Amino acid sequence: MTQPPTAPPTPPPVPAVPPDGTDTGVGQEPGGSATAQPGAAASGSPVGPRRTAWSEGVRRLRAAATTEPGRLRAVGAVLAALVLLFGAVTAWQISDRVAAADAVVDHSQPLSADAAHIYRSLADADTSASSGFLAGGDEPRSERRRYEKDIREASELLASAAANSQGSRTAQRQIAVLNRGLPVYTGLVESARADNRQGLPLGGAYLRYANEKMRGELLPAARKLYTAETRQLGGDYEDAKSWPLLAVGTGVVALAALGWAQRRNYRRTNRVFNRGLLGATAVSLALLVWLTAGHAMARSGLNESDTKGARSLHALNEARIGTLQARGDENMTLVARGGGAVYEESYKKQMARVAGRSERGAGSGLLDNARDAADDRAGSSAVEEAQDAVRTWQQRHKKARAEDDGGNYEDAVARVIGAKDSTRESFDEVDRSLSRAGAHEQRQFEKAADAGRDWFAGLVVGALVLAVLGAAAAVLGIGRRLAEYR
Repeated sequence: MTQPPTAPPTPPPVPAVPPDGTDTGVGQEPGGSATAQPGAAASGSPVGPRRTAWSEGVRRLRAAATTEPGRLRAVGAVLAALVLLFGAVTAWQISDRVAAADAVVDHSQPLSADAAHIYRSLADADTSASSGFLAGGDEPRSERRRYEKDIREASELLASAAANSQGSRTAQRQIAVLNRGLPVYTGLVESARADNRQGLPLGGAYLRYANEKMRGELLPAARKLYTAETRQLGGDYEDAKSWPLLAVGTGVVALAALGWAQRRNYRRTNRVFNRGLLGATAVSLALLVWLTAGHAMARSGLNESDTKGARSLHALNEARIGTLQARGDENMTLVARGGGAVYEESYKKQMARVAGRSERGAGSGLLDNARDAADDRAGSSAVEEAQDAVRTWQQRHKKARAEDDGGNYEDAVARVIGAKDSTRESFDEVDRSLSRAGAHEQRQFEKAADAGRDWFAGLVVGALVLAVLGAAAAVLGIGRRLAEYR
């Protein structure tokens, strides 16, 4: 029996292809209906990777930046940030200079002056001790009181320096040397004084040993202390006077950005002024002028305090130290009783440093330097009086040496420590004149330094306040432009 023929198999459905030839991944049901495939959306398009919140935010910012409102917001943010940065940098740099100026007036200059006073007190104590020794067992009370006053002042100033020089290792080391050596020195002087009252020749040996202690240990340490404090004063001066270049540069950049923003606004809107941006520019310009003018005036005042005060004081201190050393050498020449050639040679060297040598011309001595450093008649006249007294001192010293060399020891002592027409009288006149000049120069320093420091007053707070006002004005100015797009 013959089987009926079977129907040919039905071919599988062909996926629909879009007109552009791209495979959509969507099949067709028989009869034309589409069948969703796994991973395909109901609309027939594939699902892309999901965006994170960060990337979406970045995309929106980029899109916003391509619009004028977005660009205006960015400009406003940059302008506000620049103005605030200008104020912050100004406040920071001026704060540093105010601190340095305060250090000059209240710390380093007083410490330098105290260090010089320590040196003078020690040298004067040594001179007073030798003068009292030359008077013999009947030591004048005035010399004793002067010696005790010098030792007391040196001790008090050392304690003050130790409390206020903690930032300097050099100063601390020298203060330690002085604190250790001063009691030893005073002990030797007391031994010399006790033996001298009894007429024992051992007293002279004790005094020479005390003098060597003073010259070889205490005075060099006091000199190093003075040098260290003077160096610190110079460093504080440099810090206070240095230009705040970073603040000035930031201010110029802020003003340039504000000018660019206003020019951009004019070119896009044809409006000449934007009140907010104009106000921010005015505030920034005012702060920049205040910064540069205020610092220039402060710098001028500090320079004046340095040239007309601190340098004059330094020259006077050197001259006073030189005269004290010369006086001590003069006394010790007689204390040594015929063996003082080394002290006499030292006296001549010190006096040459103080008065200058004629063959070297004018301006060669410490007193010449002090006179030249004085900026007015009050200061220079006092130094000139000291110079006159030094010349008289030199003449009287020659007479004293002639008496000693001729074997008239008692007459030589009288010409050195006597109450009338003695080298002591000349030395006291020199010391009084230089002390008067020093007091005048100290007042000059304080007046000029205070005037210079006052120019910084209010600038730190003012910079912060003006910066906030300028930033707010810039934001408001940009805000007015943004309002036109709403």
